[in-house]
Amino acid sequence: MHINLKTNFLAVVLLCFAFVAQAQQKKEVTLEDIYRNGTFSAKSVYGVNWMNDGRYYSSQVADEKNGVNDIVRYDVTTGQPVNTIIEGEDLKPEGSDKPIKFDGYTFSSDEKKVLFATEREQIYRRSSKADFYVYDIATKKLTKLSNGGKQLYATFSPDAKRVAFAREGNMFFVDLSNMQEKQITNTGKFNSIINGYADWVYEEEFSFAQGFHWSPDGSKIAFYTFDETNVPEFNMQMWGELYPQDYKFKYPKAGEANSIVTVSVYNVGNGQTVKMDTGNEADIYIPRIKWTNDSNLLSIQKMNRLQNTLELLHANATTGKASVVLKETDKAYIDITDDLTYLKDGKHFIHSSEKDGFNHLYLHNMNGKLVRQITKGNWEVSNYIGYDEKNDRLYYISTEVSPLERHLYSINSKGSKKNRLTEKAGTHRVNMSNDFKYFLDYHSAANEAPTVSLHSAKDGKLIKVLEDNQKLKSTLAQYDIAKQEFFTMKTPDGTQLNGWMIKPTDFDPKKKYPVLMFVYGGPGSQTVTNSWGGANYLWYQVLANKGAIVVSVDNRGTGARGADFKKVTYANLGKYEIEDQIEAAKWLGNQPYVDKDRIGIWGHSYGGYMTLLGLTKGNGVFRAGISVAPVTNWRFYDTIYTERYLKTPQENAAGYDDNSPLFFADKLQGELLLIHGTGDDNVHFQNAVAMQDALISANKQFESFYYPNRNHGVGGGITSLHRFKMMTDFLERNLINPTTEQNQ
Repeated sequence: MHINLKTNFLAVVLLCFAFVAQAQQKKEVTLEDIYRNGTFSAKSVYGVNWMNDGRYYSSQVADEKNGVNDIVRYDVTTGQPVNTIIEGEDLKPEGSDKPIKFDGYTFSSDEKKVLFATEREQIYRRSSKADFYVYDIATKKLTKLSNGGKQLYATFSPDAKRVAFAREGNMFFVDLSNMQEKQITNTGKFNSIINGYADWVYEEEFSFAQGFHWSPDGSKIAFYTFDETNVPEFNMQMWGELYPQDYKFKYPKAGEANSIVTVSVYNVGNGQTVKMDTGNEADIYIPRIKWTNDSNLLSIQKMNRLQNTLELLHANATTGKASVVLKETDKAYIDITDDLTYLKDGKHFIHSSEKDGFNHLYLHNMNGKLVRQITKGNWEVSNYIGYDEKNDRLYYISTEVSPLERHLYSINSKGSKKNRLTEKAGTHRVNMSNDFKYFLDYHSAANEAPTVSLHSAKDGKLIKVLEDNQKLKSTLAQYDIAKQEFFTMKTPDGTQLNGWMIKPTDFDPKKKYPVLMFVYGGPGSQTVTNSWGGANYLWYQVLANKGAIVVSVDNRGTGARGADFKKVTYANLGKYEIEDQIEAAKWLGNQPYVDKDRIGIWGHSYGGYMTLLGLTKGNGVFRAGISVAPVTNWRFYDTIYTERYLKTPQENAAGYDDNSPLFFADKLQGELLLIHGTGDDNVHFQNAVAMQDALISANKQFESFYYPNRNHGVGGGITSLHRFKMMTDFLERNLINPTTEQNQ
């Protein structure tokens, strides 16, 4: 048999080249990778508790062999584990041979006991209830906190003697010496009276759910009471049974009655409750309460309904008598923060304000008199971390480098000796130790997976990288990932806007590409930051691989650029925001590589609202849009958020109607996909129903999809995969590879 060695050798070489080419061929990101398989899941460091001595911190660590979680002690100076404080296998309730599975834990102040939360049930965005257990580290005894039903926000007293919690609208505490339970209030009633936790609108818009706080010495409990009696009910149908179930809850829509809110202090020693005096006006907000370092002096922040006046009250916890120590007003509105710290000297406090045009830190004496402004400049303190009094160092995160970045700084109380403690470009989120010696830095940047590292707070020096997400980085390297690029543009009136752009990896500047604009655009928000974009960023990779450019631009009204830029939209939500997005679309359409006839827009929530405005007020600049869970008329939304930016409908009807897409349905141009969850307790399904009705009345064709019982996020598990597949298909048909002319 004759063998042609030359031909055979050539075949082998070609085969090798084929294998090498195949090996070098990068994979395309799929929707299943993102939403089903968790291919790009980022790891982090969870459940960190700083220990009292400052030398150690504890963290929740999975014991995969036994299927439980352990609590492990780490040496701060090395980042290495020292010992296991609590073995998950030991967490067995009396009479059970199975350990509990906990999803949260808290040490008592003396670190002798631990409170574990199990079987947690989510209620709304920030609220949940759970079965709590108390664990004694010395005896390894695990005891159920209460047998009367699941508890909300179980919290150790500072003296470690008691645990307070709320349940079914009432307040309780348990004496840990004998596990005796005492009920503090008895007025609680669903949809009527709430003691100890927030009503729906406070939880959503003032960003807190727990409504009680122990005094520093553990002798008293300050708590909220919400009287919801006159708040209108919203009825939300839950589907699945033979007869749909009605879920009714109190939801104050713009211009309607709010809860009447009061603050009281319960004295553990004598069992007496004293109501704090916040004045005779009932139609107010109390967005924050906080103990000073004096266990008889409670601070209360009070606002008028329009939220343009803030008063800081100091109240005597024994008598209830209160006085105003600080008052601030604004021509638009005042944003509430947690940037209030009372100094241990008992003579001063630090708080933040936008009164000079940017959010900065100020030092006052206890009578409210200004001592000095601590931070200054045309940049924002975005997050106040705390004050190390021993070394006179304030720690805060700011936008000083760029509105797109967040970095950690320290400064003394005189406003000098400022140090930048984070170096890497991007976004830094910090968990500071109780003694201000160390911090965990949760860092990410565009095109860069998140990392977690341990640093010295004195100079920012790196001690140890705790999570480098190397597995994610290696995975990303195997895929065809397009870079996120930042740019700026100017509108015709000279306003400079920040944006980012993702182009296909095989981008050819001589070709014309379709563009999808992603928008949120609401007051104080940002979509354009130098940070890891998560699932959405990966979905944009899918679209880029299909030949689309994805862009996002932050319009006027968004955050990190000062009060004037943010508050220009006051009393006129939607007007300037959509003008900027339309101008951005026109700017993009003038770029040589963009097909101006194939520009789309999509957004969720406020971004869904903006998408509808773009398609109705954009005069055809957008070929297609996807609106998810949109507000369609601000009259449908809640009091606190809406009236903060628009006043009440009674005072500013035009501000509500002039930019409601309901009134411009007849101007719809372009293809629309409208998506909403029927179980959305936040932006009610009512918004989508009203929009569809308006479009039908205007004889406008559109696509719509509802997700039964899904909440405002319209996501999680198979729902996300289903939704993003539908959205991708819609964009392919109507924007990326359209087969029909744009519907006029």
